[in-house]
Amino acid sequence: MKLWLSLALLIAVFVSACTEDQPPLRERNQAARYPAPETTTENPPTQQPFNPNAPPPENPDVSASAPAPTPPAAPTKATKGDYPYGTPVPGKPGFVKSPYAADQGLVDVRGFPPGTEVKDPFTNKIFLVP
Repeated sequence: MKLWLSLALLIAVFVSACTEDQPPLRERNQAARYPAPETTTENPPTQQPFNPNAPPPENPDVSASAPAPTPPAAPTKATKGDYPYGTPVPGKPGFVKSPYAADQGLVDVRGFPPGTEVKDPFTNKIFLVP
């Protein structure tokens, strides 16, 4: 029996020695290694984020004698007389009903003087504080 055990151990050693070497597996939590980005000696031009209120950029190719473009006409803003007034709620000072959505709920206008334009939270339309 000792001979069979020794023979089995010897065969196992030979079989395991005959397998091809495989490269070790990468660790799962190891960070990927990418080549370093190519750097240039010149600084790239910086670009500012878009600002809709900024003046238009100056174009050096345009001569100074060229007439400046006229800005588009500004939309006409409604005057205070064009907006309806909210309806005061009896027994609740500082609260009104919207003229656009009277059945929706009450609008809190405490702290706003009479005649102030406020936005209806239900329809996003403007009305005046009574």
